[in-house]
Amino acid sequence: MSDDSHEHQSFETRAIHAGNKADPLTGAVVPPIYQVSTYKQDGVGGLRGGYEYSRSANPTRTALEENLAALEGGQRGLAFASGLAAEDCLLRAMLSPGDHVVIPNDAYGGTFRLFAKVVSRWGVEWSVADTSDPAAVRAAITPKTKLIWVETPSNPLLGITDIAVVADIARTAGAKLVVDNTFASPYLQQPLALGADVVLHSLTKYMGGHSDVVGGALITSDAALGEELAYHQNAMGAIAGPFDSWIVLRGIKTLAVRMDRHSENATRVADMLTRHPKVSKVLYPGLPEHPGHEIAAKQMRSFGGMISFQVVGGEEAAVEVCNRAQLFTLGESLGGVESLIEHPGRMTHASVAGSALEVPGDLVRLSVGIESADDLIADLTQALR
Repeated sequence: MSDDSHEHQSFETRAIHAGNKADPLTGAVVPPIYQVSTYKQDGVGGLRGGYEYSRSANPTRTALEENLAALEGGQRGLAFASGLAAEDCLLRAMLSPGDHVVIPNDAYGGTFRLFAKVVSRWGVEWSVADTSDPAAVRAAITPKTKLIWVETPSNPLLGITDIAVVADIARTAGAKLVVDNTFASPYLQQPLALGADVVLHSLTKYMGGHSDVVGGALITSDAALGEELAYHQNAMGAIAGPFDSWIVLRGIKTLAVRMDRHSENATRVADMLTRHPKVSKVLYPGLPEHPGHEIAAKQMRSFGGMISFQVVGGEEAAVEVCNRAQLFTLGESLGGVESLIEHPGRMTHASVAGSALEVPGDLVRLSVGIESADDLIADLTQALR
């Protein structure tokens, strides 16, 4: 549950203090890692603080979940073992066989795989739409549509969806809006305030921020929906462990300052790439020519650290750029303090090959870290030689 005492504080203050209560026994200013499976009861049913078994609740995870709710302006936050575990819980809690979901036409490859290979096997239908186009979203809705799924910015094409507009479309259709806020983080974007019903995060990315933990989260401002999601979290069991919860909490404390630097560096890198003769197109919402720039400027604090670009010479040239990079580490994932480079078509988005979500072969994706922007630009310049 969210902590109302932090409701009117600034984001930076909430990131450090929400859920982070001093330990009542020792006064420790950081919540301890409660590496425990079960709890002593004071008589049958006499639970201390509501804790009985750590799949159901754990004090370290509670601290993280309270923090998540406070950062997204929600009533309930839930932490999971991975982003996909959070997605799976959400789908099983909110859908039944025969229901229909609208998903983005450039969704994360793991999300697409979950719908196409897993959820569809138990009778959930799905269709693809360009969620940046409200008319396309409306056209994809059927009488069975229960969820509209949005990533903004999207992975890997950095598409921008107007959250408030799609929230209105969802309400009119009697559907719920889910927003994957992983690329933006709650520091840059607040989907619940714009009308979303549920916010999803891969905590592995910007929230953890240091490439040392895997986790996922769901946050909602609907108390009844929060209870339903919590029931399924416990029933399905893919919870965040206490050490992972503690690591994410530690990362979140610096989220605001990190996102400021990620955004500043990405702006400089994107500007360089737009002027490079070996680059045919740059996808970054901070560029005035980006199709979603005006909407992103309206609903985001700044434009984040993710950039994709297309390389002159096609797929093999793009692969070579990835292989030649030195300071940019060739690797999947994103959102860490170190810069990463990858080829989506052969790496993170290989699962969408041959589908309506297939990404261009000449596409390179960057997760711009918080190193010196000059050093990052020099590395990309030599990689593009």
